[in-house]
Amino acid sequence: MRAQFLGLPIDVLTFDQTVNRAVSAMINRQMTQHVAINVAKLVKAQTDPELRRDISESHIVGVDGMGIVWGARAVGIAVPERVPGVDLMERLLAVCEARGFRPYFLGAERAVLERAVLAALDRWPRLVFAGYRDGYFDAAHEADVVGGIRASGADCLFIGMPTPRKERFLHRYRDVLGVPFIMGVGGAFDVLAGHVRRAPSGLQRVGLEWLYRTWQEPRRMWWRYASTNAAFAALLGKELAGRVLRLRRS
Repeated sequence: MRAQFLGLPIDVLTFDQTVNRAVSAMINRQMTQHVAINVAKLVKAQTDPELRRDISESHIVGVDGMGIVWGARAVGIAVPERVPGVDLMERLLAVCEARGFRPYFLGAERAVLERAVLAALDRWPRLVFAGYRDGYFDAAHEADVVGGIRASGADCLFIGMPTPRKERFLHRYRDVLGVPFIMGVGGAFDVLAGHVRRAPSGLQRVGLEWLYRTWQEPRRMWWRYASTNAAFAALLGKELAGRVLRLRRS
């Protein structure tokens, strides 16, 4: 079920339901784009109409962030659970190994990407990659990148590039890539490669993964999280206040 939350669509799906939709797309060769929503992306979309369009036109808008889970529940949207992008990618790689689907990795620095590919092959030894390509290319080389992905015959494409670059790329090319399931995974290749550590599961459950990331990279992350969390709190507060006012009027 799709709902509207702070001006953006979100799909009210469990983790397993999301996996099933991805697998169905690969089996039926039906192009399906997944985008994961967290607080930072939702806040950015408020002032970036192209990003808002790119999110809205995706086939699955997954809830990746406890802030979104709690905020949606606060306004009456029954989000069952968080669907973390990293976990979803890893589950789908296991499915690829079991079913013979071939993934393609696009993004990250070359060294990080190669470590991520090797780590995937170590965890899922029977996995066969359709290909991989780092994310350091300019507009002049996009046609070559698209041609390489299309020629690979990949069953799924995981794009590890920052927002909004990956969303812009997919808006331009998703219909010509020839890949059934496409998913932006942000920094998931860094996690898979061991370059970035995830927060302990306890911190993830209580929505403090952002605090762990800030501890790991304080100079780069503290202002990002401080500013986006404050902006999100203001948006949610305005929405809740508006709902209370409408109830009083009615």
